Amino acid sequence: MAEKETMQFDAEVEKLFKLVIHSLYQNRDIFLRELISNASDACDKLRYKALDKQELLGDDPELAITVTVDKDAGTLTIRDNGIGMTRKEIVDNLGTIARSGTERFMDRLTGDKKQDAQLIGQFGVGFYSAFMVANKVQVLSRAAGKKQAVKWISEGKANFTVEETDAMEGRGTEITLFMNDESKEYLDKHRLEHIIKTYSNHVAFPITFVDDLGDNHRLNDGKALWTRPKSELTQAEYNEFYQDIAHMGADEPWMTLHTRAEGALEYTSLLFIPSRRPFDLFHPDRSTQVKLYIKRVFIAEEGLDIIPSYLRFLRGVVDSEDLPLNISRETVQNNVLVQKIRRAVTKKVLNELTKKADKQPEAFAEFWENFGPVLKEGLCDQMEPREDLLKATRFRTTKSGDELVSFETYIKRMQKDQKAIYYITGENHEDTVQSPQLEGFKDRDIEVILLTDSVDEFWVNVVPEVSGTPLRSITRSSKELDEEFADTGEKEPAKDANKEEKSAGNEALIQFFKTTLGAAIADVRTTQRLKDSPVCLSAAEGHMDIRMERFMIENKQLPSSSAKLLEINPNHPIIRQLAKDIAGDIPKAELEDRIHLLHAQANIIEGEPIKDIAGFTRRMNALLSKAA
Repeated sequence: MAEKETMQFDAEVEKLFKLVIHSLYQNRDIFLRELISNASDACDKLRYKALDKQELLGDDPELAITVTVDKDAGTLTIRDNGIGMTRKEIVDNLGTIARSGTERFMDRLTGDKKQDAQLIGQFGVGFYSAFMVANKVQVLSRAAGKKQAVKWISEGKANFTVEETDAMEGRGTEITLFMNDESKEYLDKHRLEHIIKTYSNHVAFPITFVDDLGDNHRLNDGKALWTRPKSELTQAEYNEFYQDIAHMGADEPWMTLHTRAEGALEYTSLLFIPSRRPFDLFHPDRSTQVKLYIKRVFIAEEGLDIIPSYLRFLRGVVDSEDLPLNISRETVQNNVLVQKIRRAVTKKVLNELTKKADKQPEAFAEFWENFGPVLKEGLCDQMEPREDLLKATRFRTTKSGDELVSFETYIKRMQKDQKAIYYITGENHEDTVQSPQLEGFKDRDIEVILLTDSVDEFWVNVVPEVSGTPLRSITRSSKELDEEFADTGEKEPAKDANKEEKSAGNEALIQFFKTTLGAAIADVRTTQRLKDSPVCLSAAEGHMDIRMERFMIENKQLPSSSAKLLEINPNHPIIRQLAKDIAGDIPKAELEDRIHLLHAQANIIEGEPIKDIAGFTRRMNALLSKAA
């Protein structure tokens, strides 16, 4: 038998203990919910493994959770006969994993107790809530199929001890809390019963209280919540179930979806959309957290395709009546019934989101702020229900202010002769709405969609149209865009005696721009899209948008940026004066400096780097010196 070993927690875990013990939870009852939830998960895991290895159940096939109190010793014990843990697993689960997540946990704390309490379940540190009520915690565990048990003890300080022991019979995990003086109330049966019925009544395994005489008292009804009719359930019961499975602290669900499908395909789904964004929503290793059950038997949670990745914010369960219980996690992915359930559940979620967006736009705006960027990831995949996704998609426009607009609403508001749905992408709303590219559209009262999420650069390249109307970027030069501005809208265009002279002046100006800037630009052209700005950059026809190209370069998928098209506003005073000065006797070097400054201005507005910083500084100083 291995000797007792003392292992050190690092400084961050010590901070976590102090935080949990002294300040994090406003409701200390939560510790019992966390420990019973862990016990339930252990039973679920064993029940699944026993489908292939019945011998793991041995002579103890009835999975259960027991709660025992010893008032004389001042202890509360929660025991399950689930999967149990080996020595390595107990060290990993109660030590290493805590360390790996703790630093990020500590970094995200705000100082607001209510808000910080939301984080503890997300980071897998709910076990440590036991130290709110206990001076010392002892864990005995024996893995199913193993002969040796392990003992883990900690006082929530700098270290813990771990050793092999013969002090435990049977498999499972037994957690004993040595209660502190302020927590003796949790040694009362009626107090414990109230907490368990409040937070853990739905747990699918019997939770039994064992009194001093050895008598058993069942504390929960043990009926899976999702199997009960919606008419029998209250929102409070849904909320309690959500808090138990979602690991989102005291957060309440933004939306609850309880669906029972009958007929050719039978399944029940109970899904929740959180009110808050999970901390790891955009982490590359993030997986969906919807549990798959078959006939109330837990099968798996991670590594399944039961929910698409762009709905990974969902929490809850899907329970199938049709899948075989002996299905393996490897084969469940390719099962036809699983794919049918996935499609049905996805469509239901998207339809409910669209209804919410139409009926309660202000409430939907909260959801969109948290999860809109994730939902739009689905638009990049042609295998997903793109039409349903597009119906649920919302965005701001040049006319909407803070209101979110649907594609349907946008199309209804299009100008009579408008040829496309126009959009612009940008880093953020504040800068994008000020883009010079928008000036001509605002002048002609054409609404433009403002897209500022990173994913927008991708999905707009694979969605060519919406409801038969083309989708067009206003920052990418195209024949269609030129045609939109070709017609001034005047029935009898005003005569201009100097039209030919202006045209010749523009040609000379364009040629001077090209000669001056050389390879720094792809081309120079005049445009009617600018009203208040002298110049702007745009991507040449057939090229990717400027922001998308920048993203590709930052991620080392392109070696360098391409030359951009420089568009000039022939009606702007600066451009008109420049055209006159080119035809006059202004020194060429001075004219070239002006052109380089205009080009630099266009780069700055688009967020593009100025390659000749020294030259820009010299020219700007010279200009300011003249004005002094």
